[in-house]
Amino acid sequence: MTHHHHETETSALDRRLWASVALNLGITIVEFAGGLWAGSLALLADAAHNLTDAGALGLAILARRLGRRAPTPRHTYGLKRAEVVAALLNAAWLIAVSALIGREAVSRLLHPAPVRASVMLIAAAVAVAANVASVLLLRTHRHDDINVRSAFLHLAQDALASLAVLIAALFARTPWGRYLDPAAAILIGIVVLRSSLSIAWESLHTLLEAAPPGIHVDDIAGEIAEKFDNIRLHHLHVWEVGPGQRVLTAHMKVNGMNLIKVEAVAAEVRGFLREKWGITHATLQAETNGCGREQLLGDWK
Repeated sequence: MTHHHHETETSALDRRLWASVALNLGITIVEFAGGLWAGSLALLADAAHNLTDAGALGLAILARRLGRRAPTPRHTYGLKRAEVVAALLNAAWLIAVSALIGREAVSRLLHPAPVRASVMLIAAAVAVAANVASVLLLRTHRHDDINVRSAFLHLAQDALASLAVLIAALFARTPWGRYLDPAAAILIGIVVLRSSLSIAWESLHTLLEAAPPGIHVDDIAGEIAEKFDNIRLHHLHVWEVGPGQRVLTAHMKVNGMNLIKVEAVAAEVRGFLREKWGITHATLQAETNGCGREQLLGDWK
């Protein structure tokens, strides 16, 4: 029943991602045409942003499908990390787009040009409505994994960016209206850059097999020793293979236990690790005499 429920949720999320791709492509076409007609850099910047998001969503869907493949003798953990790579590529591309938007916007601030406010307003209003719809499609899945969270953040930023363009269009006919268009483009670039750097940083941490956020190995070792008598962990490593796949390996020194007792305690330790830190896979090597190298962190010697 649980497996069937998970498959249903997975299929529903895939359909919502595809719907978001279609909406983003529609927004891109409207904003690109409107930007050229109105002479609005903000609309063109938002169109470029939406186009990259459509590509990012497509990449997210591909990565999710790869991540669902079963482990093989070559890829013994499966391909869950494809989702992390997709998030990193997505962030890197958006960083580049932000830089291009910023450069063009600064040039337009120095040499402001009038825009067709009515065309800009209509295109921005359509973009706001479509972006809000995309955000609503993924709002219940935004905590699923870094790949989906990356997609959700981009869509939320798209909605805010389109709103900034809409505000710029509303005031385009004021004396300082011609400066609002490039200013809105700069705002879009800054917002996109900030979140993209955050996603890139988190993705790199995962790829470098850093401990997941909120996990400290000394806390794990200390709490295990406090909760379980005669149990000490060393050579402790914890990392994340992919979204939701936290892994731990450790030597587990035990005192005065037979094999049956050791296995029972190891199962309790794994349950505690799963409940307290979300570690879904723990490999514990039991020892009685110790390995002679009992520092908390192991090495490669």
